[in-house]
Amino acid sequence: MTQASPTEPRPTEPRLTSLAHGGGCGCKIAPGVLSGLLRGSAALPVPPELLVGIETSDDAAVWLLNDRQALVATTDFFMPVVDDPHDFGRIAATNAISDVYAMGATPILALAVVGMPINAISHETIAAILDGGASICREAGIPIAGGHTIDSVEPIYGLVALGLIDPALLKRNAEAQPGDLLVLGKPLGVGVMSAALKKGDLDSAGYARMIDITTKLNRPGPDLAAIPGVHAMTDVTGFGLGGHGLEMARGSGCDLVIDWSAVPRLPGIDALIEAGHVTGASGRNWASYGDGVALPDGFADADRALLTDPQTSGGLLVACAPDALEAVRAAFARHGFDDAAVIGQAGARSDSPRLILR
Repeated sequence: MTQASPTEPRPTEPRLTSLAHGGGCGCKIAPGVLSGLLRGSAALPVPPELLVGIETSDDAAVWLLNDRQALVATTDFFMPVVDDPHDFGRIAATNAISDVYAMGATPILALAVVGMPINAISHETIAAILDGGASICREAGIPIAGGHTIDSVEPIYGLVALGLIDPALLKRNAEAQPGDLLVLGKPLGVGVMSAALKKGDLDSAGYARMIDITTKLNRPGPDLAAIPGVHAMTDVTGFGLGGHGLEMARGSGCDLVIDWSAVPRLPGIDALIEAGHVTGASGRNWASYGDGVALPDGFADADRALLTDPQTSGGLLVACAPDALEAVRAAFARHGFDDAAVIGQAGARSDSPRLILR
Protein backbone atom coordinates (compact mmCIF):
# COMPACT_ATOMS: atom_id res chain seq x y z
CA MET A 1 0.00 0.00 0.00
CA THR A 2 1.11 3.59 -0.47
CA GLN A 3 0.67 6.62 1.68
CA ALA A 4 -1.99 9.02 0.48
CA SER A 5 -2.27 12.64 1.53
CA PRO A 6 -4.25 15.36 -0.25
CA THR A 7 -1.42 17.88 -0.08
CA GLU A 8 2.18 16.85 -0.71
CA PRO A 9 4.95 19.00 0.79
CA ARG A 10 6.87 21.32 -1.52
CA PRO A 11 9.77 19.54 -3.28
CA THR A 12 12.30 21.44 -1.18
CA GLU A 13 10.50 20.73 2.10
CA PRO A 14 10.74 17.62 4.26
CA ARG A 15 7.57 15.79 5.20
CA LEU A 16 6.11 17.10 8.43
CA THR A 17 6.23 13.68 10.10
CA SER A 18 9.93 13.35 9.25
CA LEU A 19 10.62 16.39 11.44
CA ALA A 20 9.04 14.82 14.53
CA HIS A 21 10.32 12.02 16.73
CA GLY A 22 6.69 11.06 17.43
CA GLY A 23 3.26 12.18 16.33
CA GLY A 24 -0.16 13.03 17.72
CA CYS A 25 -1.09 11.74 21.15
CA GLY A 26 1.64 9.13 20.78
CA CYS A 27 4.00 11.95 21.84
CA LYS A 28 2.62 11.91 25.37
CA ILE A 29 5.00 11.20 28.22
CA ALA A 30 4.26 7.69 29.47
CA PRO A 31 1.69 7.70 32.31
CA GLY A 32 4.06 6.06 34.80
CA VAL A 33 6.73 8.71 34.18
CA LEU A 34 4.17 11.50 34.22
CA SER A 35 2.77 10.52 37.62
CA GLY A 36 6.27 10.72 39.06
CA LEU A 37 6.89 14.13 37.54
CA LEU A 38 3.64 15.51 38.96
CA ARG A 39 4.11 14.11 42.46
CA GLY A 40 5.27 17.43 43.87
CA SER A 41 2.34 19.31 42.38
CA ALA A 42 -0.11 17.27 44.42
CA ALA A 43 1.10 19.02 47.60
CA LEU A 44 0.14 22.50 46.38
CA PRO A 45 -2.82 24.18 48.13
CA VAL A 46 -6.19 23.68 46.43
CA PRO A 47 -8.59 26.62 46.65
CA PRO A 48 -12.29 25.74 47.05
CA GLU A 49 -13.10 27.27 43.67
CA LEU A 50 -10.98 24.63 41.93
CA LEU A 51 -13.58 21.93 41.35
CA VAL A 52 -11.28 19.69 39.27
CA GLY A 53 -7.49 19.67 39.33
CA ILE A 54 -4.86 17.00 38.78
CA GLU A 55 -6.02 14.59 41.48
CA THR A 56 -7.74 12.05 39.17
CA SER A 57 -5.92 12.86 35.90
CA ASP A 58 -9.13 14.34 34.52
CA ASP A 59 -9.40 15.94 31.10
CA ALA A 60 -9.45 19.61 32.15
CA ALA A 61 -9.26 21.94 35.12
CA VAL A 62 -12.55 23.42 36.31
CA TRP A 63 -12.89 26.70 38.23
CA LEU A 64 -16.14 27.74 39.88
CA LEU A 65 -17.24 31.22 38.77
CA ASN A 66 -20.66 31.34 40.44
CA ASP A 67 -23.58 29.06 41.30
CA ARG A 68 -24.50 28.58 37.64
CA GLN A 69 -21.18 28.77 35.81
CA ALA A 70 -17.81 27.06 35.95
CA LEU A 71 -14.85 27.69 33.65
CA VAL A 72 -13.29 24.62 32.02
CA ALA A 73 -9.66 25.08 30.94
CA THR A 74 -7.34 22.73 29.11
CA THR A 75 -4.43 22.68 26.70
CA ASP A 76 -3.26 20.06 24.23
CA PHE A 77 -0.59 20.21 21.55
CA PHE A 78 1.62 17.75 19.70
CA MET A 79 3.86 17.06 16.74
CA PRO A 80 2.56 16.05 13.29
CA VAL A 81 0.64 12.81 12.95
CA VAL A 82 0.14 13.39 9.19
CA ASP A 83 2.09 15.18 6.46
CA ASP A 84 -0.73 17.31 5.11
CA PRO A 85 -0.41 20.63 7.01
CA HIS A 86 -4.09 21.53 6.88
CA ASP A 87 -5.10 18.09 8.16
CA PHE A 88 -2.47 18.31 10.92
CA GLY A 89 -3.98 21.58 12.12
CA ARG A 90 -7.51 20.17 12.01
CA ILE A 91 -6.58 17.05 13.98
CA ALA A 92 -4.67 18.96 16.65
CA ALA A 93 -7.50 21.46 17.17
CA THR A 94 -10.17 18.76 17.33
CA ASN A 95 -8.11 16.86 19.89
CA ALA A 96 -7.61 19.92 22.10
CA ILE A 97 -11.27 20.96 22.11
CA SER A 98 -12.28 17.38 22.95
CA ASP A 99 -11.17 17.80 26.57
CA VAL A 100 -13.77 20.55 27.03
CA TYR A 101 -16.50 18.32 25.60
CA ALA A 102 -15.31 15.45 27.81
CA MET A 103 -16.19 17.48 30.91
CA GLY A 104 -19.66 18.08 29.46
CA ALA A 105 -18.88 21.75 28.75
CA THR A 106 -19.50 23.99 25.76
CA PRO A 107 -16.32 25.57 24.29
CA ILE A 108 -16.19 29.37 24.21
CA LEU A 109 -12.73 30.29 22.85
CA ALA A 110 -9.25 29.02 22.08
CA LEU A 111 -5.66 30.24 22.13
CA ALA A 112 -3.14 28.83 19.64
CA VAL A 113 0.07 27.11 20.79
CA VAL A 114 2.56 27.17 17.90
CA GLY A 115 6.16 26.02 17.63
CA MET A 116 7.60 25.76 14.10
CA PRO A 117 11.05 25.14 12.55
CA ILE A 118 11.01 28.38 10.56
CA ASN A 119 14.05 27.51 8.45
CA ALA A 120 12.88 23.97 7.59
CA ILE A 121 9.33 24.50 6.31
CA SER A 122 7.75 27.30 4.32
CA HIS A 123 5.56 30.04 5.65
CA GLU A 124 2.81 28.67 3.39
CA THR A 125 2.98 25.30 5.14
CA ILE A 126 2.82 26.93 8.57
CA ALA A 127 -0.12 29.06 7.46
CA ALA A 128 -1.92 25.92 6.26
CA ILE A 129 -1.49 24.32 9.70
CA LEU A 130 -2.93 27.40 11.38
CA ASP A 131 -5.78 27.56 8.89
CA GLY A 132 -6.61 23.92 9.55
CA GLY A 133 -6.89 24.62 13.27
CA ALA A 134 -8.97 27.73 12.62
CA SER A 135 -11.38 25.76 10.42
CA ILE A 136 -12.15 23.37 13.29
CA CYS A 137 -12.64 26.25 15.71
CA ARG A 138 -15.11 27.79 13.27
CA GLU A 139 -16.90 24.44 13.14
CA ALA A 140 -17.04 24.40 16.95
CA GLY A 141 -18.36 27.98 16.90
CA ILE A 142 -15.45 29.55 18.79
CA PRO A 143 -12.77 32.13 17.96
CA ILE A 144 -9.02 31.76 18.23
CA ALA A 145 -8.54 34.80 20.43
CA GLY A 146 -4.74 34.79 20.71
CA GLY A 147 -1.86 32.46 21.44
CA HIS A 148 1.90 32.16 21.43
CA THR A 149 4.50 31.20 18.80
CA ILE A 150 8.12 30.07 18.99
CA ASP A 151 10.79 28.89 16.54
CA SER A 152 11.32 25.24 17.50
CA VAL A 153 13.21 22.23 16.19
CA GLU A 154 10.06 20.15 15.66
CA PRO A 155 6.67 21.35 14.42
CA ILE A 156 4.22 21.71 17.32
CA TYR A 157 0.62 22.86 17.14
CA GLY A 158 -2.36 22.81 19.48
CA LEU A 159 -4.74 24.93 21.49
CA VAL A 160 -5.59 26.19 24.91
CA ALA A 161 -9.35 25.57 24.96
CA LEU A 162 -11.82 27.18 27.36
CA GLY A 163 -15.44 26.27 27.98
CA LEU A 164 -18.36 26.93 30.29
CA ILE A 165 -20.66 24.56 32.15
CA ASP A 166 -23.28 24.62 34.88
CA PRO A 167 -21.34 23.02 37.78
CA ALA A 168 -24.37 20.82 38.52
CA LEU A 169 -23.87 19.16 35.12
CA LEU A 170 -20.09 18.75 35.32
CA LYS A 171 -18.93 15.23 34.39
CA ARG A 172 -15.70 14.00 35.95
CA ASN A 173 -13.79 10.84 35.03
CA ALA A 174 -14.05 9.61 38.62
CA GLU A 175 -17.74 9.11 39.37
CA ALA A 176 -18.69 5.84 37.66
CA GLN A 177 -21.00 3.75 39.82
CA PRO A 178 -21.24 -0.04 40.16
CA GLY A 179 -23.59 -1.38 37.50
CA ASP A 180 -23.04 1.53 35.10
CA LEU A 181 -22.79 0.64 31.43
CA LEU A 182 -19.71 1.84 29.52
CA VAL A 183 -20.23 3.42 26.10
CA LEU A 184 -17.35 4.29 23.73
CA GLY A 185 -18.04 6.93 21.10
CA LYS A 186 -15.32 6.24 18.50
CA PRO A 187 -13.58 3.07 17.28
CA LEU A 188 -9.97 2.31 18.22
CA GLY A 189 -6.94 2.19 15.94
CA VAL A 190 -5.77 5.72 15.17
CA GLY A 191 -2.28 5.09 16.55
CA VAL A 192 -1.91 1.98 14.41
CA MET A 193 -3.03 3.92 11.34
CA SER A 194 -0.60 6.75 12.07
CA ALA A 195 2.25 4.24 12.38
CA ALA A 196 1.30 2.74 9.01
CA LEU A 197 1.04 6.20 7.46
CA LYS A 198 4.50 7.18 8.62
CA LYS A 199 5.93 4.07 6.91
CA GLY A 200 3.98 4.76 3.69
CA ASP A 201 1.75 1.72 4.20
CA LEU A 202 -1.71 3.28 4.53
CA ASP A 203 -3.91 3.43 1.43
CA SER A 204 -6.15 6.35 0.45
CA ALA A 205 -9.28 4.77 1.96
CA GLY A 206 -7.47 4.23 5.27
CA TYR A 207 -6.15 7.78 5.26
CA ALA A 208 -9.62 9.20 4.59
CA ARG A 209 -11.08 7.17 7.43
CA MET A 210 -8.30 8.29 9.77
CA ILE A 211 -8.87 11.96 8.96
CA ASP A 212 -12.64 11.59 9.28
CA ILE A 213 -12.42 10.09 12.77
CA THR A 214 -9.71 12.42 14.13
CA THR A 215 -11.43 15.60 12.94
CA LYS A 216 -14.87 14.65 14.27
CA LEU A 217 -15.63 16.96 17.18
CA ASN A 218 -16.96 15.23 20.30
CA ARG A 219 -20.09 17.40 20.22
CA PRO A 220 -22.26 14.91 22.14
CA GLY A 221 -20.45 15.94 25.36
CA PRO A 222 -22.83 18.70 26.51
CA ASP A 223 -25.90 16.65 25.54
CA LEU A 224 -24.56 13.68 27.51
CA ALA A 225 -23.85 15.88 30.53
CA ALA A 226 -27.52 16.90 30.63
CA ILE A 227 -28.67 13.26 31.01
CA PRO A 228 -29.23 12.56 34.74
CA GLY A 229 -28.09 8.94 34.47
CA VAL A 230 -24.68 9.83 33.03
CA HIS A 231 -22.29 9.61 35.96
CA ALA A 232 -18.77 9.87 34.50
CA MET A 233 -17.09 10.80 31.24
CA THR A 234 -13.62 11.08 29.74
CA ASP A 235 -12.08 10.95 26.29
CA VAL A 236 -9.77 8.18 25.17
CA THR A 237 -6.52 9.71 23.91
CA GLY A 238 -2.80 9.10 24.31
CA PHE A 239 -2.91 6.46 27.06
CA GLY A 240 -5.31 4.30 25.05
CA LEU A 241 -8.54 2.69 26.18
CA GLY A 242 -6.53 0.73 28.75
CA GLY A 243 -5.02 3.80 30.40
CA HIS A 244 -8.03 6.07 30.38
CA GLY A 245 -10.32 3.23 31.42
CA LEU A 246 -8.01 2.45 34.35
CA GLU A 247 -8.01 6.15 35.35
CA MET A 248 -11.81 6.01 35.47
CA ALA A 249 -11.73 2.79 37.50
CA ARG A 250 -9.23 4.11 40.04
CA GLY A 251 -10.89 7.50 40.36
CA SER A 252 -14.32 5.93 40.81
CA GLY A 253 -13.15 3.23 43.21
CA CYS A 254 -14.67 0.35 41.25
CA ASP A 255 -13.49 -2.18 38.69
CA LEU A 256 -14.35 -1.58 35.04
CA VAL A 257 -15.09 -4.73 33.06
CA ILE A 258 -14.56 -4.51 29.29
CA ASP A 259 -16.14 -6.92 26.82
CA TRP A 260 -13.29 -6.86 24.30
CA SER A 261 -15.40 -8.38 21.50
CA ALA A 262 -17.78 -5.39 21.75
CA VAL A 263 -15.08 -2.72 21.40
CA PRO A 264 -15.35 -1.02 17.97
CA ARG A 265 -12.21 -0.84 15.85
CA LEU A 266 -11.40 0.95 12.61
CA PRO A 267 -11.57 -1.14 9.43
CA GLY A 268 -8.35 -2.91 8.50
CA ILE A 269 -6.72 -2.43 11.90
CA ASP A 270 -6.05 -6.11 12.55
CA ALA A 271 -4.12 -6.47 9.29
CA LEU A 272 -2.07 -3.35 10.00
CA ILE A 273 -1.11 -4.62 13.47
CA GLU A 274 -0.17 -7.99 11.99
CA ALA A 275 2.06 -6.14 9.51
CA GLY A 276 3.93 -4.59 12.45
CA HIS A 277 2.36 -1.14 12.58
CA VAL A 278 2.32 -0.57 16.34
CA THR A 279 3.47 2.67 17.96
CA GLY A 280 6.24 2.80 20.54
CA ALA A 281 3.76 4.56 22.82
CA SER A 282 1.67 1.40 22.98
CA GLY A 283 4.51 -0.49 24.68
CA ARG A 284 5.30 2.42 26.99
CA ASN A 285 1.66 2.62 28.00
CA TRP A 286 1.54 -1.07 28.92
CA ALA A 287 4.77 -0.81 30.90
CA SER A 288 3.27 2.08 32.87
CA TYR A 289 -0.12 0.66 33.80
CA GLY A 290 -0.24 -3.02 32.80
CA ASP A 291 -0.15 -4.11 36.44
CA GLY A 292 -3.61 -2.57 36.85
CA VAL A 293 -5.15 -4.47 33.93
CA ALA A 294 -6.39 -8.07 34.13
CA LEU A 295 -6.28 -9.86 30.77
CA PRO A 296 -7.99 -13.20 30.07
CA ASP A 297 -5.92 -16.26 29.23
CA GLY A 298 -4.87 -16.28 25.60
CA PHE A 299 -5.36 -12.54 25.08
CA ALA A 300 -3.37 -11.90 21.90
CA ASP A 301 -0.43 -9.52 21.69
CA ALA A 302 -2.23 -7.77 18.82
CA ASP A 303 -5.24 -7.13 21.04
CA ARG A 304 -3.04 -5.80 23.83
CA ALA A 305 -1.41 -3.45 21.31
CA LEU A 306 -4.85 -2.11 20.39
CA LEU A 307 -5.92 -1.81 24.04
CA THR A 308 -2.91 0.45 24.68
CA ASP A 309 -2.94 2.16 21.26
CA PRO A 310 -2.69 5.96 21.66
CA GLN A 311 -5.83 7.54 20.24
CA THR A 312 -5.25 10.98 18.78
CA SER A 313 -8.59 12.81 19.05
CA GLY A 314 -10.30 9.68 20.35
CA GLY A 315 -13.86 9.07 21.45
CA LEU A 316 -15.77 9.79 24.63
CA LEU A 317 -15.99 7.02 27.22
CA VAL A 318 -19.25 7.34 29.15
CA ALA A 319 -20.40 5.57 32.32
CA CYS A 320 -24.18 5.65 32.62
CA ALA A 321 -27.00 3.93 34.49
CA PRO A 322 -28.66 1.19 32.42
CA ASP A 323 -31.92 3.13 32.26
CA ALA A 324 -30.07 6.08 30.70
CA LEU A 325 -28.62 4.04 27.84
CA GLU A 326 -31.36 4.90 25.35
CA ALA A 327 -30.83 8.63 25.93
CA VAL A 328 -27.04 8.19 25.66
CA ARG A 329 -27.38 6.33 22.36
CA ALA A 330 -29.71 9.07 21.07
CA ALA A 331 -27.23 11.81 22.02
CA PHE A 332 -24.45 10.10 20.08
CA ALA A 333 -26.76 9.43 17.11
CA ARG A 334 -27.86 13.08 16.89
CA HIS A 335 -24.26 14.04 16.18
CA GLY A 336 -23.54 11.24 13.71
CA PHE A 337 -21.56 8.91 15.99
CA ASP A 338 -22.79 5.70 14.42
CA ASP A 339 -19.91 3.63 15.85
CA ALA A 340 -20.81 4.35 19.49
CA ALA A 341 -21.12 1.04 21.34
CA VAL A 342 -21.66 -0.45 24.78
CA ILE A 343 -18.30 -2.03 25.65
CA GLY A 344 -18.69 -3.11 29.25
CA GLN A 345 -19.89 -2.32 32.73
CA ALA A 346 -18.64 -0.92 36.02
CA GLY A 347 -18.12 -3.68 38.56
CA ALA A 348 -17.97 -3.82 42.33
CA ARG A 349 -16.31 -1.32 44.65
CA SER A 350 -12.68 -2.17 45.29
CA ASP A 351 -9.75 -0.93 47.34
CA SER A 352 -7.52 -1.71 44.34
CA PRO A 353 -9.69 -1.03 41.26
CA ARG A 354 -8.65 -2.70 38.02
CA LEU A 355 -9.56 -2.71 34.38
CA ILE A 356 -10.72 -6.25 33.64
CA LEU A 357 -10.90 -7.59 30.09
CA ARG A 358 -13.31 -10.37 29.24
